[in-house]
Amino acid sequence: MAKLVQAPPRFTHEDWTRSNLTKYANAEVERQGAERLVDESKRLKEETQKRQEKTQADVQKKLQQRLDDIRYWKKELDDKLAALVKEIDNLIAFRTRVEKALQSTEEPLHIARQCLANRERRMGIDLVHDDVQKELIKEVETLEGVQSLLQRTLEEATEQLRLNRKAKYLLEKDLKDKFQAQDIDTYCENLRNNSQAIYFKDGCAKIEANSTSPDEWQDFSNENIENAERERMNSTNLRSNIDGILQQTSNDLRKQTEATNMAFSKRIRECKDTKGKLEDHLNRVISQIKETEENIARLKKAIADKEAPLKLAHTRLDTRTDRPNVELCRDAVQYRLIEEVHELENSIAQLQSRLADTQVSLKGLDRNRLELEDDIQVKANTLFIDEVECMGMRKSLNIQQF
Repeated sequence: MAKLVQAPPRFTHEDWTRSNLTKYANAEVERQGAERLVDESKRLKEETQKRQEKTQADVQKKLQQRLDDIRYWKKELDDKLAALVKEIDNLIAFRTRVEKALQSTEEPLHIARQCLANRERRMGIDLVHDDVQKELIKEVETLEGVQSLLQRTLEEATEQLRLNRKAKYLLEKDLKDKFQAQDIDTYCENLRNNSQAIYFKDGCAKIEANSTSPDEWQDFSNENIENAERERMNSTNLRSNIDGILQQTSNDLRKQTEATNMAFSKRIRECKDTKGKLEDHLNRVISQIKETEENIARLKKAIADKEAPLKLAHTRLDTRTDRPNVELCRDAVQYRLIEEVHELENSIAQLQSRLADTQVSLKGLDRNRLELEDDIQVKANTLFIDEVECMGMRKSLNIQQF
């Protein structure tokens, strides 16, 4: 037990002094080190504070620059979108004009075809391929050509509208994204060190794999703007072409309609004039038939009137054959009676020949009368078709400017 409890060690005065000096030195070293660390910490604090403030100011500036860029491109997109929307409205109006123009050709085409069908009911010699027929065929061809052109134009306008709306969709989508990006960056720009909404997020200090470069970001919007401008210009050019096509087709249809109407008017005048002349000739033929019938009656009466004198001459000659002996003399009476018989027979033969000629002439006059009456009926039928049916329908034609 005595061995376990030992007395504390004993040091010399030099040991004690050296120990104190060592502790002084160590304390001084630690103090100086701590002092340097404090000074360096203050300096580091100030440096990091300045760097932080500078970095935050730079971030703030870059956020503002980014917002300025977004606002610039938003304005560009807005301007192009407004111009494109206006162009779409204009093109829709022009497409409507084309649709109405195409619809308005249906009635003229139906009328032209109906006129051709009606004119097939002309009879006889009047079923002629005249100028009216040529102009009607040309009118049908013109209307069909106009319909084909307007249909192609309508398809082009519809396709251009589709492309315009596609460009509009891309602009709107880009604008929507930029609105959202502007809201986010504006929110970020307004955040401060003392904002309550700030927080820590592990792993956020990175570049997203699907992110784009500033050049790609700018090129994307620039491409949308260029595409929209290209489609707008194409649409504007198409509207100009449509306007020219509508004016040209309207003028062509009006010109052809007028040409057909003029041909109808000329043909109707010709038919009326011919019908009038035929009726005049018919009246003359009827008058001549009446006169010829009267002449036949006179000739028959004249022939009948020769029968009694001929009988008388025959009776006298026959009776004088009963004279006796020498009294049967070839006297002047005998010769004259024989001459009278010959004269009467010759007169009767001439009258009968003339009667036969007159009867043949009467048949010819009757045949001509029938032909004239038939031709007048044909002309009346033609006039009814052209003047009443065809021109009656064509009066409703009014080719307006499309």
